[in-house]
Amino acid sequence: MKERWKLLLIILIFVACYYVPWASPTIRKSGLEAFMMLQEYARQHVLTCLIPAFFIAGAISVFVSQASVLKYFGATAKKILSYSVASVSGSILAVCSCTVLPLFAGIYTRGAGIGPATAFLYSGPAINVLAIVLTARVLGWQLGLARAVGAVLFAVITGLLMALIFRKDDAARTAGQIYLPDEEGKGRTLLQDSLFILIMVLILIFAAFARPAPGSTGLWPAIFAAKWYITAGLLVILGFMLKAWFVKEERVTWVQSTWGFMKQIFPLLGAGVLVAGFMLGRPGHSALIPEHYIEMLVGGNSLWANLFASVSGALMYFATLTEVPILQGLMGAGMGKGPALSLLLAGPALSLPNMLVIGGVMGVKKTATFCAIIVVLSTIAGMCYGWIAG
Repeated sequence: MKERWKLLLIILIFVACYYVPWASPTIRKSGLEAFMMLQEYARQHVLTCLIPAFFIAGAISVFVSQASVLKYFGATAKKILSYSVASVSGSILAVCSCTVLPLFAGIYTRGAGIGPATAFLYSGPAINVLAIVLTARVLGWQLGLARAVGAVLFAVITGLLMALIFRKDDAARTAGQIYLPDEEGKGRTLLQDSLFILIMVLILIFAAFARPAPGSTGLWPAIFAAKWYITAGLLVILGFMLKAWFVKEERVTWVQSTWGFMKQIFPLLGAGVLVAGFMLGRPGHSALIPEHYIEMLVGGNSLWANLFASVSGALMYFATLTEVPILQGLMGAGMGKGPALSLLLAGPALSLPNMLVIGGVMGVKKTATFCAIIVVLSTIAGMCYGWIAG
């Protein structure tokens, strides 16, 4: 961290300590909510979601050749291939907006084009099969279908718009890269490297597998009951792969790369969660901004209601699947169907914590544009859905 930023941070902390009226019950409750949200986040996401994601990002950075990244996600890659892969990645990974960040950082720093990279960034948390199924079951199949179709279209449209707006930057990044042929690891084939990363992705999926809705029957409850046994078996397989396929130098480099992503992302993510908790609180717990104010502002299907729902969803942090019961309560209190879809499309993909992290990876200008595109698209989609659904 540069010295001027350290000085600014010290000044901001001093101002907060000096001027914030901590004697106020509302401020005290908001402060407690901030740390309660951070505790909830640490318990539910760090070990099962973030840590596996960081190791995957480190593996992508070290073991995936730049040529391979450029082939599928590069600025000069075929659009049909790159956007198809990016837009369906969420249905495979089923991760939340915080977990996809290290994966996005990994592919972007390896030379992925801004379009495919941001399509991947949106699709990761937005095209979550479990969340879409739960949405359809709890909130109605119409809203579930609208969410699924909207998420896939948004991933592609967002990526294409980002690529168009920042085409000069992408051209500059491409011009400065060295194009190398795919290289195999030391004694490994491309298949072995792919299997290694696949095992880590499966560990992420099963370790973070959410509890099914009460009363559910079939495959999902069975998978949830066996998730830790499956995860343990995958970890054993991963250990054998590391021992048999990788030399010590490669393992050390992988850990160092993973630690680099952690140092970059964890502080910003923690700060963002604290701010979001202080301002908005956890679901069902009011903080500085009371929940009933939000409910009053998102009734009907006006432009303002949809825009407010999109912006609120973009700022709030939603743990995977928690947006469904939150919306169930909000819709029960009078929230319109259009604003509900707006929040569903903007909320899981964006949050104040991940905005801070994305800004550190690709800059403030690109981050602001990315967030604005999602908010605008979510608002338009909400208005259209509200008009169709009546």
